[in-house]
Amino acid sequence: MKTVRLTAAQAMVRYLSVQLNHDGEGFFGGCWAIFGHGNVAGMGEALHGAGDSFPTWRGHNEQGMAHAAIAYAKASNRKRAMAVTTSIGPGATNMVTAAALAHVNRLPVLFIPGDVFANRAPDPVLQQIEDFGDGTISANDCFKPVSRYFDRITRPEQLLTALPRAMAVLTDPADCGPVTLGFCQDVQAEAYDWPESFFAPKTWKHLRPRADVQQIEDAIGAIRSAKKPLIIAGGGVHYAQACGDLRDFAHRHNIPVTETQAGKSALPWDDDLNMGSIGVTGASSANAIAEDADLIVAVGTRLQDFTTGSWSLFKNPDRRILSINVAAYDARKHDAISVVGDAKVTLAELTNALGSYRADAVDPALKKSWMDAVGGVTAAPTGNALPTDAQVIGAVQRSTDENAIVVCAAGGLPGELHKLWKAARPNGYHVEYGFSCMGYEIAGGLGVKMACPDREVVVMVGDGSYMMMNSELATSVMLGHKIITVILDNRGFGCINRLQMATGGESFNNLLDTARHVVPSAIDFAAHAGAMGAISEKVSSITELEDAMVRAKEANRSYVIVIDTDPLPSTEAGGHWWDVAVPEVSVRPSVNEARKNYEAALKNQRPGG
Repeated sequence: MKTVRLTAAQAMVRYLSVQLNHDGEGFFGGCWAIFGHGNVAGMGEALHGAGDSFPTWRGHNEQGMAHAAIAYAKASNRKRAMAVTTSIGPGATNMVTAAALAHVNRLPVLFIPGDVFANRAPDPVLQQIEDFGDGTISANDCFKPVSRYFDRITRPEQLLTALPRAMAVLTDPADCGPVTLGFCQDVQAEAYDWPESFFAPKTWKHLRPRADVQQIEDAIGAIRSAKKPLIIAGGGVHYAQACGDLRDFAHRHNIPVTETQAGKSALPWDDDLNMGSIGVTGASSANAIAEDADLIVAVGTRLQDFTTGSWSLFKNPDRRILSINVAAYDARKHDAISVVGDAKVTLAELTNALGSYRADAVDPALKKSWMDAVGGVTAAPTGNALPTDAQVIGAVQRSTDENAIVVCAAGGLPGELHKLWKAARPNGYHVEYGFSCMGYEIAGGLGVKMACPDREVVVMVGDGSYMMMNSELATSVMLGHKIITVILDNRGFGCINRLQMATGGESFNNLLDTARHVVPSAIDFAAHAGAMGAISEKVSSITELEDAMVRAKEANRSYVIVIDTDPLPSTEAGGHWWDVAVPEVSVRPSVNEARKNYEAALKNQRPGG
């Protein structure tokens, strides 16, 4: 057996650099790295030696670069991914939030945090936490509940099994999610005689597991007996590259389609059967059909509470759920008729098996009425009042072409975008709402641009999220990956302020002006963005915003546009109740009244199915 002598870190990088996806591309788009004492000598030297065969990307914040890696995987429909390496201690734990985000959203990313010394000679090393009752614990154990696969590398030869296991998880359609390999810093530098065969290029095929025959038959029977079925398209439709199959299935059998946050753009917005977004942030057209549907065909969705209106949306007492999902865990939720299989393969099978079956016609007036409402709230305002989020969305929509990708994450914007954005192409809508993580937006936009360099990427972010994490704007400038960022400054956390008031509370500690302060906040976001190398400007109206968008598209580097907005309005049309517990006891009448309304709404819930 021929061997090659390499350090463990060199072996890891060489192995990762020859992993291929089913299209023959390198599975990894490189490695994000911030170096510290726990990875600079081992992983740092290995990555330097790899050069362009496994490029290293420098971030400014560990969580930010991890978000960029995750967004890259999402924008690639999980066909490609990235690795992220940090030192031990805060460098590692800064990534735990990102690991949770990837776990919730079923997205592949390889975390390689440095770990303590396996030999324990300098114990405790700088930044090492110490568990008084367990000598094997390190800060990296924080990753265990938010990783699909976790391992700690305490000997070089452990990589011979750990790395293939990691790749199996990263490329598995059902188990896909974050992998963490805590890499003891002394082990990174240790040499070992590796079999040369370990570094032979390996292609990981896109697996398309077929559902059990009986499950397919059950699904066919359920659909045939339904008069008013409804499809909910989730993110799994994109990851299975099944958008075309979904359209064929829906049109062949005349079944209306609704979209989750992750599923949005599965069908073009102007498709006759695309009834819009569903649930708490849903379109009135979609939710009206959902309330009356006798069969909910959930495709590639985990049916979270925003999708189901906290399980109060589906009001037909005879309704059933048919769940098509590659992950058995998701397919079996809420006593669903389960079809565990790939969405693309399953939809094709069902399309053929159902023959001439067609559901009852949907009233086209439902969609027309909704689109009229969308046009009204997104139109340019008249007068001098501060614009709403919806009006800003309208301006950005009018200023971009159908190939643009809009990126967002948390706050009020995702709800407005889910309702109002007209996605014309698959993957044109990139909103992280599984973990609803503030601070994802700009880093995510960078990752999306790296995955889709030929498409315009427009990040929409509130001032609250911008303040939480903006450093990767500088990274986008440094790397030459241009993104357009529109900052909506409503002076605080406007979305949660509205929720606070809607549940009977007073505006408190959310808007800057109602939070405790001595000096009023007056942040110049345009100046801040400019200081990081972006071209930036502040506009004072929707007309000026549209003019600025023209300049932004023509610019040769990242461009930031700031606009003041009103923190209070949100789109009243559409939407649905969401279960947010209101205090049962309060001295304030507004809270007590909100509690009464809450208890009344709870009667519409059907938890467990």
